[in-house]
Amino acid sequence: MVPLVSTDYCLLDSGHGRKLERFGPVILDRPCGQAVWRPQHPERWEKATASFDRQGGLRWHGRERLPKDWVIEAAGVRMRLAATDFGHLGIFPETIPLWRWLLENLAPGMQFLNLFAYSGGASLAAAKAGAKVCHLDASRGMVGWARENAALNDLTEDAVRWIVDDAQAFLRREARRGRRYDAVLLDPPSFGRGRRGELYKIERDVQRTLELVAQVLSPSARFVVLTSHTPGFTPQVLQNLMAQSFPTDRTEGGEMLIEAPDSLPLPCGSWARAWLATP
Repeated sequence: MVPLVSTDYCLLDSGHGRKLERFGPVILDRPCGQAVWRPQHPERWEKATASFDRQGGLRWHGRERLPKDWVIEAAGVRMRLAATDFGHLGIFPETIPLWRWLLENLAPGMQFLNLFAYSGGASLAAAKAGAKVCHLDASRGMVGWARENAALNDLTEDAVRWIVDDAQAFLRREARRGRRYDAVLLDPPSFGRGRRGELYKIERDVQRTLELVAQVLSPSARFVVLTSHTPGFTPQVLQNLMAQSFPTDRTEGGEMLIEAPDSLPLPCGSWARAWLATP
């Protein structure tokens, strides 16, 4: 049984190209290229349970001190975490404010599509809001991880429609089938491969993906949210893409930030939102 930890996530410090974060009882020191400033709390870094670096390869230091997996709760969503060989954990903390936003802006019964959905934090927040959720990722392993997270949140098997597929191939089929969605979230990778090895490059493919998203929106669709961790994909770049892809003059965007009371805000990507209908 995975132990449940009631404490939440916290950014403890950042600087010198690193970030120090607490995930329940575990404190991790990991790379963060944006953190070019000096750390504010040097004394805290000695408390790290483990660290990760990319010098001469991908390496954990102190991995033996980490639990095999553990659970934290963020924005009311329980997530199973585990250290991967790439330094990831199964959660991107900068997306937690988006989970809260979905809980506030999705109504029961709305059809919600989450593309490139990773371990499912946003999908689970949407399901908790009462939406009918479709969760898609090209990685069977990540969809399995997301289903484990759904079970941790006491969501029934029919609360989420789980799909392992290439996003663009799936959208084309959904458009032909006439299936429509009231809200869509997508977080396309800088570079990735679909279930059958399809190559995805965000610079080449994101606009076509958004065009396909437009084809599966319901007449009463409320919003589309686009997020990105790709360098150079600023909030304005994302808003420009949204403005060209959807019939609305109501777009907004900003940086995805990790914020803490006594640490500098840490930028970790961009977001943009297109409002399609007034609630």
